[in-house]
Amino acid sequence: MSALKRLGVLTGGGDAPGLNAVIRAVVKSACNCGIEVVGLEDSFDGLIEPDRSRVLTPRDVTGILRLGGTILGTTNRGNPFVYPVSTSEGVLDYSDRVVDMFHKIGLDALVVIGGDGTLAIAHRFCNRGIPVVGVPKTIDNDIWGTTNCFGFDTAVDFATDAIDRLHTTAEAHHRTMVVEVMGRYAGWIALYAGVAGGADAILIPEIPFDIDIVAERLRARERWGARFSIVVVAEGAFPKGGTTSLVAPSRDGRAERLGGMGARVTDAIGSATGKETRCVVLGHLQRGGAPTSFDRMLATRFGWKAVELAKNGEFGVMVAYAPPDIVALRLDEVVGKIKTVPPDHDLLATARAVGVTFGD
Repeated sequence: MSALKRLGVLTGGGDAPGLNAVIRAVVKSACNCGIEVVGLEDSFDGLIEPDRSRVLTPRDVTGILRLGGTILGTTNRGNPFVYPVSTSEGVLDYSDRVVDMFHKIGLDALVVIGGDGTLAIAHRFCNRGIPVVGVPKTIDNDIWGTTNCFGFDTAVDFATDAIDRLHTTAEAHHRTMVVEVMGRYAGWIALYAGVAGGADAILIPEIPFDIDIVAERLRARERWGARFSIVVVAEGAFPKGGTTSLVAPSRDGRAERLGGMGARVTDAIGSATGKETRCVVLGHLQRGGAPTSFDRMLATRFGWKAVELAKNGEFGVMVAYAPPDIVALRLDEVVGKIKTVPPDHDLLATARAVGVTFGD
């Protein structure tokens, strides 16, 4: 392709601490090379109407490194390839409109910051001729091919702090506290925060649990003098022979919403142990707030690498963290996969060694 002159950037899917850090890095890296950056509002919706995009300069991104959320807005409404959209020019196929507007506003390439769903959509647009570089984003840390996604460290840090706080009230009242964390179908947040926070039981999607085994471990703690316990439950965890707990099923292109397993585990543990058991759902608190220093650095490195790839004409790729390097992976090798906790992961072995039960 000819020299890159105008680069679009958008954020899609759920928000995560570090999105603004990526935007900042993209804008500053590109502008310092003479490339104009156009910010697209609310994911691919920014390519529906010409007034939903704006040029971003280094001044526009000054001071946003430490901020959570995204100055461009985001949406996880669904797949633009499956429904039409109303525009000032009538009702049009969403995907056709995105491709058309990409060319109308004079973009040469697009940096797409998002999770597995957003990256899958970006890959389809790439196949339709839009030059795309993907940047992986999710607090769940479940995107295949990258050791870490920005946002994950911040979510774990917050969850760990919450568990620390629950330790004091659990000990004071001699209670069992159940903490439900996010993660969808991967147990990374639960595992890392559970170990860091000193949980006694950690329930994750990768290991179906037996509540009787969990209850017996908590009763054993009581027998040797521990008068409180902490149980961390991933939202996607489920019992042996059972299913995940849903808040809402998938519909209209939206993914199913997980939630409620913490409450189910709380009731079961309370009944099995006879001990007062309370549940805390951290929910979207894990998505908010300022990113940690690690996530700020990782997001900045991702943003710079995305611009470098675009400058070099390398498209249809996603940046990834392969310690200590930031590398590029082909989107067609990444999309459609999920990175879950492997059964031989050393942190599982570490947790078991110090007495944590996974209910198996």
